[in-house]
Amino acid sequence: MSATVDVSCSFPPGPRTVEYAELAERLGYRRVWLLDSPALYADVWATMARCADHTERVGVAAGVLVPGLRHVMTTAAAIATIESIAPGRVAVAIGTGFTGRHLLGEPVMRWSEVAEYVRQLRGLLRGDDVEIDGRVLRMCQPDGWAPPRPITTPVLVAANGPKGLAVARELGDGVMSMQDAYPFEWCACCFGGTVLDDGEERSSARALDAVAPLIAFTYHYVYQVAGVAVDTMPDGARWRAAVERVPAATRHVAVHGGHLVALTDADRAIVGPQLVTESYAMTADEVRARIDGLAAAGGTEIVYGPMGSDVPRELRALARAAGLAGA
Repeated sequence: MSATVDVSCSFPPGPRTVEYAELAERLGYRRVWLLDSPALYADVWATMARCADHTERVGVAAGVLVPGLRHVMTTAAAIATIESIAPGRVAVAIGTGFTGRHLLGEPVMRWSEVAEYVRQLRGLLRGDDVEIDGRVLRMCQPDGWAPPRPITTPVLVAANGPKGLAVARELGDGVMSMQDAYPFEWCACCFGGTVLDDGEERSSARALDAVAPLIAFTYHYVYQVAGVAVDTMPDGARWRAAVERVPAATRHVAVHGGHLVALTDADRAIVGPQLVTESYAMTADEVRARIDGLAAAGGTEIVYGPMGSDVPRELRALARAAGLAGA
Protein backbone atom coordinates (compact mmCIF):
# COMPACT_ATOMS: atom_id res chain seq x y z
CA MET A 1 0.00 0.00 0.00
CA SER A 2 1.15 3.56 -0.67
CA ALA A 3 3.20 4.98 2.17
CA THR A 4 2.33 8.58 1.27
CA VAL A 5 -1.45 8.57 1.55
CA ASP A 6 -3.11 9.65 4.80
CA VAL A 7 -5.91 7.48 6.15
CA SER A 8 -8.69 9.35 7.95
CA CYS A 9 -12.21 8.53 9.07
CA SER A 10 -15.59 10.25 9.18
CA PHE A 11 -18.63 10.06 11.42
CA PRO A 12 -22.05 11.61 11.79
CA PRO A 13 -22.00 13.62 15.04
CA GLY A 14 -23.75 11.48 17.62
CA PRO A 15 -23.73 10.08 21.14
CA ARG A 16 -20.57 7.97 20.68
CA THR A 17 -18.57 10.17 18.34
CA VAL A 18 -16.08 11.27 20.99
CA GLU A 19 -15.39 7.61 21.82
CA TYR A 20 -14.82 6.89 18.14
CA ALA A 21 -12.47 9.87 17.79
CA GLU A 22 -10.40 8.70 20.76
CA LEU A 23 -10.14 5.23 19.22
CA ALA A 24 -9.24 6.68 15.81
CA GLU A 25 -6.38 8.60 17.41
CA ARG A 26 -5.05 5.46 19.13
CA LEU A 27 -5.23 3.50 15.89
CA GLY A 28 -3.29 6.10 13.93
CA TYR A 29 -5.94 7.71 11.72
CA ARG A 30 -4.77 11.08 10.42
CA ARG A 31 -7.98 13.03 10.82
CA VAL A 32 -11.57 12.70 12.07
CA TRP A 33 -14.12 14.32 9.75
CA LEU A 34 -17.62 15.09 11.07
CA LEU A 35 -20.69 15.33 8.85
CA ASP A 36 -23.05 18.33 8.80
CA SER A 37 -26.78 17.58 8.68
CA PRO A 38 -28.62 19.33 11.54
CA ALA A 39 -32.02 17.76 10.89
CA LEU A 40 -30.53 14.30 11.39
CA TYR A 41 -27.36 14.46 13.51
CA ALA A 42 -26.07 16.34 16.55
CA ASP A 43 -24.43 19.71 16.02
CA VAL A 44 -21.18 19.44 14.11
CA TRP A 45 -19.35 22.26 15.93
CA ALA A 46 -20.29 21.19 19.44
CA THR A 47 -19.21 17.64 18.61
CA MET A 48 -15.94 18.84 17.07
CA ALA A 49 -15.19 20.80 20.24
CA ARG A 50 -15.75 17.71 22.37
CA CYS A 51 -13.57 15.58 20.09
CA ALA A 52 -10.84 18.23 20.18
CA ASP A 53 -10.97 18.31 23.97
CA HIS A 54 -10.68 14.53 24.24
CA THR A 55 -7.82 14.03 21.76
CA GLU A 56 -4.27 15.34 21.43
CA ARG A 57 -2.91 14.57 17.96
CA VAL A 58 -5.60 13.50 15.51
CA GLY A 59 -6.97 16.17 13.21
CA VAL A 60 -10.54 17.36 13.77
CA ALA A 61 -12.44 18.46 10.71
CA ALA A 62 -15.91 19.49 9.57
CA GLY A 63 -17.07 18.17 6.26
CA VAL A 64 -19.02 18.68 4.38
CA LEU A 65 -20.27 22.03 5.69
CA VAL A 66 -23.25 23.50 3.84
CA PRO A 67 -23.14 27.30 3.41
CA GLY A 68 -26.92 27.76 3.43
CA LEU A 69 -27.17 26.46 6.99
CA ARG A 70 -25.20 29.27 8.69
CA HIS A 71 -24.16 32.86 8.21
CA VAL A 72 -20.54 32.96 7.11
CA MET A 73 -19.54 34.92 10.22
CA THR A 74 -20.99 32.15 12.37
CA THR A 75 -18.83 29.64 10.52
CA ALA A 76 -15.73 31.83 10.88
CA ALA A 77 -16.32 32.16 14.64
CA ALA A 78 -16.84 28.40 14.95
CA ILE A 79 -13.56 27.69 13.13
CA ALA A 80 -11.77 30.17 15.39
CA THR A 81 -13.24 28.46 18.45
CA ILE A 82 -12.06 24.99 17.42
CA GLU A 83 -8.64 26.38 16.48
CA SER A 84 -8.40 27.76 20.02
CA ILE A 85 -8.99 24.26 21.40
CA ALA A 86 -6.91 22.29 18.89
CA PRO A 87 -4.49 24.70 17.18
CA GLY A 88 -3.16 23.39 13.90
CA ARG A 89 -5.39 20.32 13.92
CA VAL A 90 -8.48 21.82 12.25
CA ALA A 91 -9.73 21.60 8.65
CA VAL A 92 -13.06 22.14 6.93
CA ALA A 93 -14.63 21.11 3.65
CA ILE A 94 -17.48 23.06 2.08
CA GLY A 95 -19.93 21.96 -0.62
CA THR A 96 -23.38 22.43 -2.09
CA GLY A 97 -25.10 20.10 0.40
CA PHE A 98 -27.12 16.96 -0.04
CA THR A 99 -28.99 15.51 2.90
CA GLY A 100 -28.23 18.60 4.96
CA ARG A 101 -30.30 20.61 2.47
CA HIS A 102 -32.83 18.05 1.30
CA LEU A 103 -33.97 17.22 4.84
CA LEU A 104 -34.89 20.90 5.15
CA GLY A 105 -36.94 20.64 1.98
CA GLU A 106 -34.38 22.69 0.06
CA PRO A 107 -32.40 21.94 -3.12
CA VAL A 108 -28.63 21.85 -3.15
CA MET A 109 -26.91 25.21 -3.48
CA ARG A 110 -25.57 26.73 -6.69
CA TRP A 111 -21.82 26.64 -7.12
CA SER A 112 -21.75 30.42 -7.50
CA GLU A 113 -23.23 30.67 -3.99
CA VAL A 114 -20.69 28.25 -2.58
CA ALA A 115 -17.82 30.13 -4.23
CA GLU A 116 -18.97 33.44 -2.76
CA TYR A 117 -19.29 31.87 0.70
CA VAL A 118 -15.77 30.44 0.52
CA ARG A 119 -14.38 33.81 -0.60
CA GLN A 120 -16.11 35.56 2.29
CA LEU A 121 -15.01 32.94 4.81
CA ARG A 122 -11.39 33.08 3.75
CA GLY A 123 -11.45 36.87 3.89
CA LEU A 124 -12.88 36.88 7.40
CA LEU A 125 -10.32 34.36 8.61
CA ARG A 126 -7.53 36.51 7.16
CA GLY A 127 -8.84 39.47 9.16
CA ASP A 128 -10.05 41.40 6.12
CA ASP A 129 -13.02 43.71 5.85
CA VAL A 130 -15.53 41.67 3.83
CA GLU A 131 -18.72 42.86 2.17
CA ILE A 132 -21.57 40.50 3.05
CA ASP A 133 -25.19 41.23 2.11
CA GLY A 134 -24.24 44.81 1.31
CA ARG A 135 -22.50 45.46 4.63
CA VAL A 136 -18.81 45.48 5.52
CA LEU A 137 -18.05 42.93 8.25
CA ARG A 138 -14.91 41.91 10.08
CA MET A 139 -13.97 39.43 12.80
CA CYS A 140 -13.67 41.74 15.81
CA GLN A 141 -12.72 39.34 18.62
CA PRO A 142 -10.13 41.10 20.80
CA ASP A 143 -6.86 39.53 21.88
CA GLY A 144 -7.44 36.36 23.85
CA TRP A 145 -10.97 35.80 22.55
CA ALA A 146 -9.93 34.05 19.34
CA PRO A 147 -6.68 33.17 17.59
CA PRO A 148 -5.04 36.21 16.02
CA ARG A 149 -5.81 36.77 12.38
CA PRO A 150 -4.91 35.45 9.91
CA ILE A 151 -6.41 32.11 10.88
CA THR A 152 -4.95 29.62 8.42
CA THR A 153 -7.36 26.70 8.78
CA PRO A 154 -7.33 24.72 5.50
CA VAL A 155 -10.56 24.97 3.50
CA LEU A 156 -11.30 22.17 1.04
CA VAL A 157 -14.10 22.25 -1.51
CA ALA A 158 -16.23 19.10 -1.78
CA ALA A 159 -16.77 18.47 -5.48
CA ASN A 160 -16.93 15.88 -8.22
CA GLY A 161 -18.20 17.71 -11.28
CA PRO A 162 -16.46 20.36 -13.40
CA LYS A 163 -18.09 23.40 -11.76
CA GLY A 164 -17.17 22.31 -8.27
CA LEU A 165 -13.65 21.32 -9.27
CA ALA A 166 -13.18 24.77 -10.80
CA VAL A 167 -14.20 26.36 -7.48
CA ALA A 168 -11.79 24.05 -5.66
CA ARG A 169 -8.93 25.05 -7.95
CA GLU A 170 -9.67 28.76 -7.57
CA LEU A 171 -10.49 29.00 -3.88
CA GLY A 172 -9.69 25.80 -2.01
CA ASP A 173 -6.65 24.31 -0.32
CA GLY A 174 -7.72 21.07 -1.93
CA VAL A 175 -10.72 18.98 -2.87
CA MET A 176 -12.86 16.38 -1.12
CA SER A 177 -14.50 13.88 -3.43
CA MET A 178 -16.81 10.91 -3.34
CA GLN A 179 -14.79 7.90 -4.50
CA ASP A 180 -12.76 9.55 -7.28
CA ALA A 181 -9.30 11.12 -7.08
CA TYR A 182 -8.29 14.36 -8.77
CA PRO A 183 -4.89 16.01 -9.32
CA PHE A 184 -4.82 18.41 -6.37
CA GLU A 185 -2.09 18.93 -3.79
CA TRP A 186 -4.67 17.79 -1.21
CA CYS A 187 -7.29 15.36 -2.50
CA ALA A 188 -9.41 13.68 0.18
CA CYS A 189 -11.29 10.69 -1.25
CA CYS A 190 -14.28 9.35 0.70
CA PHE A 191 -15.30 5.72 0.71
CA GLY A 192 -17.31 3.29 2.83
CA GLY A 193 -17.80 -0.42 3.24
CA THR A 194 -16.60 -3.13 5.58
CA VAL A 195 -13.45 -5.25 5.79
CA LEU A 196 -14.31 -8.93 5.83
CA ASP A 197 -12.88 -11.28 8.42
CA ASP A 198 -10.77 -14.14 7.08
CA GLY A 199 -13.12 -16.62 5.39
CA GLU A 200 -16.20 -14.43 5.92
CA GLU A 201 -18.80 -14.41 3.14
CA ARG A 202 -19.86 -11.08 1.69
CA SER A 203 -23.45 -12.03 2.41
CA SER A 204 -22.89 -12.52 6.15
CA ALA A 205 -25.27 -10.89 8.61
CA ARG A 206 -22.39 -8.91 10.09
CA ALA A 207 -21.34 -7.52 6.72
CA LEU A 208 -24.91 -6.56 5.87
CA ASP A 209 -25.28 -4.74 9.19
CA ALA A 210 -22.11 -2.76 8.48
CA VAL A 211 -23.02 -1.66 4.96
CA ALA A 212 -26.83 -1.51 4.86
CA PRO A 213 -26.96 2.30 5.40
CA LEU A 214 -24.43 2.78 2.60
CA ILE A 215 -26.43 0.60 0.22
CA ALA A 216 -29.57 2.55 1.09
CA PHE A 217 -27.76 5.80 0.40
CA THR A 218 -27.21 4.80 -3.22
CA TYR A 219 -30.99 4.56 -3.68
CA HIS A 220 -31.52 7.92 -1.95
CA TYR A 221 -28.92 9.55 -4.17
CA VAL A 222 -30.07 8.13 -7.50
CA TYR A 223 -33.70 8.94 -6.74
CA GLN A 224 -32.86 12.48 -5.70
CA VAL A 225 -30.78 13.29 -8.76
CA ALA A 226 -32.46 11.11 -11.41
CA GLY A 227 -35.94 10.15 -10.21
CA VAL A 228 -37.27 7.10 -12.03
CA ALA A 229 -33.73 6.01 -12.92
CA VAL A 230 -33.75 4.32 -9.52
CA ASP A 231 -36.03 1.70 -11.11
CA THR A 232 -32.99 0.25 -12.89
CA MET A 233 -31.46 -0.72 -9.53
CA PRO A 234 -32.35 -4.03 -7.85
CA ASP A 235 -35.90 -3.66 -6.49
CA GLY A 236 -35.66 0.04 -7.31
CA ALA A 237 -39.21 0.29 -8.62
CA ARG A 238 -40.54 -1.23 -5.39
CA TRP A 239 -38.41 1.15 -3.32
CA ARG A 240 -39.66 4.14 -5.33
CA ALA A 241 -43.26 3.03 -5.00
CA ALA A 242 -42.91 2.90 -1.23
CA VAL A 243 -41.34 6.35 -1.12
CA GLU A 244 -43.93 7.88 -3.41
CA ARG A 245 -46.81 6.65 -1.26
CA VAL A 246 -45.67 9.35 1.16
CA PRO A 247 -47.28 12.75 0.45
CA ALA A 248 -45.09 15.06 -1.57
CA ALA A 249 -44.92 17.60 1.26
CA THR A 250 -42.99 15.19 3.48
CA ARG A 251 -41.44 12.85 0.90
CA HIS A 252 -37.97 14.32 1.42
CA VAL A 253 -38.02 12.91 4.95
CA ALA A 254 -39.03 9.48 3.65
CA VAL A 255 -36.12 9.55 1.19
CA HIS A 256 -33.33 10.95 3.36
CA GLY A 257 -34.25 10.10 6.94
CA GLY A 258 -31.61 7.88 8.52
CA HIS A 259 -28.95 8.94 5.99
CA LEU A 260 -25.84 6.78 6.61
CA VAL A 261 -26.93 5.71 10.10
CA ALA A 262 -30.26 3.84 9.79
CA LEU A 263 -32.73 2.45 7.27
CA THR A 264 -36.06 3.99 6.36
CA ASP A 265 -39.15 1.80 5.95
CA ALA A 266 -38.62 1.80 2.18
CA ASP A 267 -34.97 0.80 2.64
CA ARG A 268 -35.78 -2.09 4.96
CA ALA A 269 -38.13 -3.57 2.35
CA ILE A 270 -35.34 -4.08 -0.19
CA VAL A 271 -31.89 -4.02 1.45
CA GLY A 272 -30.67 -7.56 2.03
CA PRO A 273 -27.56 -9.73 1.71
CA GLN A 274 -28.08 -10.11 -2.04
CA LEU A 275 -27.00 -6.46 -2.43
CA VAL A 276 -23.70 -6.80 -0.57
CA THR A 277 -21.15 -6.88 -3.38
CA GLU A 278 -17.38 -6.42 -3.48
CA SER A 279 -18.02 -2.67 -3.68
CA TYR A 280 -19.34 -2.77 -0.12
CA ALA A 281 -17.63 -5.76 1.56
CA MET A 282 -13.93 -6.19 0.85
CA THR A 283 -11.12 -8.47 1.89
CA ALA A 284 -8.08 -6.81 3.42
CA ASP A 285 -6.23 -7.26 0.12
CA GLU A 286 -9.08 -5.59 -1.76
CA VAL A 287 -9.02 -2.67 0.67
CA ARG A 288 -5.30 -2.20 0.16
CA ALA A 289 -5.74 -2.35 -3.60
CA ARG A 290 -8.52 0.23 -3.42
CA ILE A 291 -6.41 2.62 -1.36
CA ASP A 292 -3.43 2.12 -3.68
CA GLY A 293 -5.62 2.82 -6.69
CA LEU A 294 -6.90 6.08 -5.23
CA ALA A 295 -3.36 7.11 -4.27
CA ALA A 296 -2.07 6.33 -7.76
CA ALA A 297 -4.85 8.46 -9.26
CA GLY A 298 -3.92 11.46 -7.12
CA GLY A 299 -5.60 10.85 -3.77
CA THR A 300 -3.57 12.13 -0.83
CA GLU A 301 -6.05 11.32 1.94
CA ILE A 302 -8.50 8.43 2.23
CA VAL A 303 -11.57 9.22 4.34
CA TYR A 304 -13.23 6.03 5.56
CA GLY A 305 -16.82 6.19 6.82
CA PRO A 306 -17.59 3.21 9.10
CA MET A 307 -21.24 2.35 9.65
CA GLY A 308 -23.43 -0.24 11.32
CA SER A 309 -23.85 -1.32 14.92
CA ASP A 310 -20.15 -1.91 15.67
CA VAL A 311 -18.19 1.12 14.47
CA PRO A 312 -15.17 0.34 16.69
CA ARG A 313 -14.82 -3.04 14.96
CA GLU A 314 -14.98 -1.32 11.56
CA LEU A 315 -12.32 1.21 12.56
CA ARG A 316 -9.97 -1.50 13.81
CA ALA A 317 -10.46 -3.70 10.75
CA LEU A 318 -9.75 -0.89 8.31
CA ALA A 319 -6.75 0.24 10.35
CA ARG A 320 -5.27 -3.27 10.19
CA ALA A 321 -5.89 -3.54 6.47
CA ALA A 322 -4.35 -0.13 5.85
CA GLY A 323 -1.35 -0.86 8.08
CA LEU A 324 -1.88 2.03 10.50
CA ALA A 325 0.63 2.31 13.30
CA GLY A 326 -1.80 1.69 16.14
CA ALA A 327 -3.71 -1.21 14.60
